[in-house]
Amino acid sequence: MKSRLMTLLMSVALVFGVSLLANATPVDTYQFKNEANQKHAMELARSLRCPQCQNQDIVDSNSPVAKDLRMEVYQMVDAGKSDKEIIAFMTSRYGDFVLYKPRLDSKTYILWLGPVLLLLFGGLIAFIFIRRQRTSVAAEEISAEDQQKLAELLKRQ
Repeated sequence: MKSRLMTLLMSVALVFGVSLLANATPVDTYQFKNEANQKHAMELARSLRCPQCQNQDIVDSNSPVAKDLRMEVYQMVDAGKSDKEIIAFMTSRYGDFVLYKPRLDSKTYILWLGPVLLLLFGGLIAFIFIRRQRTSVAAEEISAEDQQKLAELLKRQ
């Protein structure tokens, strides 16, 4: 019994230790000038999509391209470049796809306005459907003869 308990505790400790290592970030390989630059670079890197993985930001991605982009962002932040300069560099190199929040311009109207238009369209269809249901129920009023039959059936119970 004691050996099972020890095995269980060792397993829990191992899982806990591995989970701590899994949360490590790639920043550990780059020495920033100060902690503020590190936090700023991480936030900026989380707003950029990996061109290879496409569904991960460059901090979470393990691809070589993402590693290069992370290092580029970290070096630019440490060099004192602004967010606009860094984003302009990344978009000139990889296009607007690299941005998780695309800009609002003529090419991205459908991305920004599409969900709102779909919601309005769905609301209009629901409104029409509900209105038709209400008018059809009102049009099917029960005749006096049917009401009398219904009353008789209810009395029998």
